[in-house]
Amino acid sequence: MNSAGVRHPLNSRDWLYLGLVLLVILSIAYLLPVDPNDYWWYLRIGGEILKTGAIPVVDSLSYTQFGQPVLYHSWLSAVLFAKIFQLGGISLTVLVRGVVIALAYGMVFVLSRKAGAGTLIASLVTLLAALATSNNWTVRPQMFTYLLFAGVMWILYDWQKAGTKRIWLLPFISLLWVNLHGSFVIALVLVGGALIFGTGKKKDLVIAFGLSLLATLINPHGVGAWKYVLMSLTTASNQQYSMEWSPPLNLGWQMQLFFGWVLLFIPLAVLSKRKMTKLEWVWLMVFGWLAFSGQRYVIWFIFILSIVTGSLLADLGNLNRDVPGRQGVPKLNFLLGTLFIVMPLVLLPGIRSAWWSNAPENLADTPVEATTWLSDHPNIPGPIWSEIGFSSYLEYALPARPVWNDTRFELYPISQWERYKMISKAGWNWQATLDDEGIYLLMISRKIQPDLLQAVFASREWVQIYEDDVTVIFKRSWNP
Repeated sequence: MNSAGVRHPLNSRDWLYLGLVLLVILSIAYLLPVDPNDYWWYLRIGGEILKTGAIPVVDSLSYTQFGQPVLYHSWLSAVLFAKIFQLGGISLTVLVRGVVIALAYGMVFVLSRKAGAGTLIASLVTLLAALATSNNWTVRPQMFTYLLFAGVMWILYDWQKAGTKRIWLLPFISLLWVNLHGSFVIALVLVGGALIFGTGKKKDLVIAFGLSLLATLINPHGVGAWKYVLMSLTTASNQQYSMEWSPPLNLGWQMQLFFGWVLLFIPLAVLSKRKMTKLEWVWLMVFGWLAFSGQRYVIWFIFILSIVTGSLLADLGNLNRDVPGRQGVPKLNFLLGTLFIVMPLVLLPGIRSAWWSNAPENLADTPVEATTWLSDHPNIPGPIWSEIGFSSYLEYALPARPVWNDTRFELYPISQWERYKMISKAGWNWQATLDDEGIYLLMISRKIQPDLLQAVFASREWVQIYEDDVTVIFKRSWNP
């Protein structure tokens, strides 16, 4: 990083501007619904771990893979989700999501200031980073890693300037990260890059890197954590059928911001008076390559991109000038900044409905009512086939009906995903595929599976028995 960064603590004007940025970030984080895809089955696994004191080693959520070996690497995230839900339900879950997200982007703001950006520029790049990556704010284990990633960058930035005792936090971050999510290797990539291309004192960092590497072995699976990473990167089901492992496409406004930013960054890097350091180039190239190879890496790349962008804009005239004595009234700045951060609390689930008659749903696209109806009709025979996000919720809310498959892509073979794709898109052989699988119940998403819904409505094989705005349920027109 550039050595001309900010050397003084954040002032009251920084807090005021950061409060404004977090007002937007927290408002979005509190209003976003909890997507069903991964959250609910993690919630069930976390509950089982808390109840039994052991991590499950075989599948019990689906009937197609029942009893097959399964590795729940992100066990600590599952336990945290379950405990948070026990203490405060969806409201506390969304609050925790907002706090974790806000802290991560707050660090991005601070790092932009440390890199030389003025208050306004740091605010703008942080806000842009948040908007461009808000489609990654789903409640799942990766959510926790955003804060850890920003924390590692903060430590390494300070280490480059003058050395810091904070580098001894790196092994503890690795220990936490390896038990939260399989992306723990990313921390080692950041530290390894700094070790080779950074400008700080490297003797202590070598030791911290070694301890961080050893810390990744302190988990219930030991060296198996590394095998899990390799499996995740090489399993064909992940690479072919999970969108987050696919290269990003210019679809949606978040991705348009991402691609536009990358295009504008190129002339900025060439024309800026400040020159990027070797470490900045390495981090950008490594994480840029990752981001363009898989959507799940975009958010980490944008964290780096925003900090470097702020650094390159450090000499942008009056927009970026910190003028001594023009910080306003410090106490008022701190008060207003804090108020901006607290204000979005009224948007939390359970609070907003008290004053907002048409408040957004907490669990949009989740088959809550349909699952309750199924629970009230246990005599309807199965087996059931459902959209994979719906399956996740069924696994938590109605474990008496195991599912055909869910969002654990690595667990199910390619042949099963091909059949799921055939059915979900109402492909030419969808009915015969359901016949071969012996499916008696269908739980279809109106939003995600319109083609299948239309085909089933037109088929004499199926009879509608339930519908709402989210879900339609069909059973066979004949009794088994």
